[in-house]
Amino acid sequence: MEHIVLIIDDESKIRSLLSRIIELEGYQVIQAATAKEGVKLLKTNDVMVVISDVKLPDANGVELVSVLKKIRPYVEVINLTAFGTIADGVTAMRNGAFDYITKGDDNDKIIPLVHRALEKAKLQVRVFDLEKMVGLKHSFESIIGTSPAIKEAIELAQKVAVTDTTVLLLGQTGTGKEVFAQAIHYASSRRLKPFVALNCSSFNPELLESELFGYKEGAFTGANKDKKGLLEEANEGTLFLDEIGEMNIDLQAKLLRVLENQSFIKIGSTQTSKVNVRIIAATNRDLKAESETGQFRADLFYRLSVFSIRLPSLSQRKGDVVQIAKYYLKEFTAKVNQSDVTMDQKFIEFLTNHHWKGNIRELKNIIERAVILATGNTLGADLLPYEFHDQELQPSSMDMAAMERQHIIRVLSHARGNKTETSRLLGIGLTTLYRKIEEYQIS
Repeated sequence: MEHIVLIIDDESKIRSLLSRIIELEGYQVIQAATAKEGVKLLKTNDVMVVISDVKLPDANGVELVSVLKKIRPYVEVINLTAFGTIADGVTAMRNGAFDYITKGDDNDKIIPLVHRALEKAKLQVRVFDLEKMVGLKHSFESIIGTSPAIKEAIELAQKVAVTDTTVLLLGQTGTGKEVFAQAIHYASSRRLKPFVALNCSSFNPELLESELFGYKEGAFTGANKDKKGLLEEANEGTLFLDEIGEMNIDLQAKLLRVLENQSFIKIGSTQTSKVNVRIIAATNRDLKAESETGQFRADLFYRLSVFSIRLPSLSQRKGDVVQIAKYYLKEFTAKVNQSDVTMDQKFIEFLTNHHWKGNIRELKNIIERAVILATGNTLGADLLPYEFHDQELQPSSMDMAAMERQHIIRVLSHARGNKTETSRLLGIGLTTLYRKIEEYQIS
């Protein structure tokens, strides 16, 4: 890619001199005599560095910096002036200028300056590209499905995303609550700030409190230094609290304070810490009913549920099953360097008719399992677990044992002997896997 340098200066001799110096270094240079012309060229060319005079016929070059950065955020601007002032230099840098130099200085300084500005611009381009990729990956467009139920949930989420309102996501396990939380975050004004997720069911109350709020050195045995909590890690961004219904009553009171005034106290501290964080919570429990019986704080429930979105189960959106299955089929075949793998009609029928208790998570695991077991380019019904088939189609208990043994061997082989990964893929506990390995005498 050719890196373009734009020179904006109303003096043609200055433009020509700078152009010759920069072009000799292999850069492409385009020129403009006015700010208006320079803005037009910036919009239509892949400009990486701008060298702009401060005194232009139609604009102040120092003020022009922020205009140029709005059009192309990664562009780096070098201001040139005949009579430099400290005040102008400070303003230029505040507006985002890369540097501010006086005309007539040693022209040898220009090339190293342009080179450094270009390197910074290229780094910024990579950062913007990565942010764009992340944003696309977690956008609402990435949510698969066209059924009325999922479209309604997406529309509600899109409306609340542009606000700073607290959101409560409701629905069964595996319906994609974290996917929705990420989409809300990346569609908000906080998209460039952290998205931090915490599963409240993964910690006991003491550990959950330290993870969420952090602690001061000496707060308890083992607290050898200060630790930031996830609230601080998510500052200016979004904190996603999954399985919020698992949080105990005492912690709920502390979370309520965060929601009410964006403040909290670290464990072992007497000082109040302030944050600016958006909370998105999720649960598969009936918090309204639990708040009425005292199992969940009513004041916290009403504070969390300012805007609630119920995500449909997969059984409520049967028309999306095949589309989601094809997405995961593509993902998992790519991982094992396979292509042109399809699902036969019987396989598709079983998927469509299945009652998905585990929702999208279960469907994802089923497709991953089928890809592992497949020996050809077509996924057939024989690759589905026993519970997918009608009772009369079930094999005898002896056949089932033989099939199960073979299945465990194949998954173990795929996981390269890693029993933890094997148990995950099989959907059974590690202890159960060891018992079956011993029972079936698998070496």
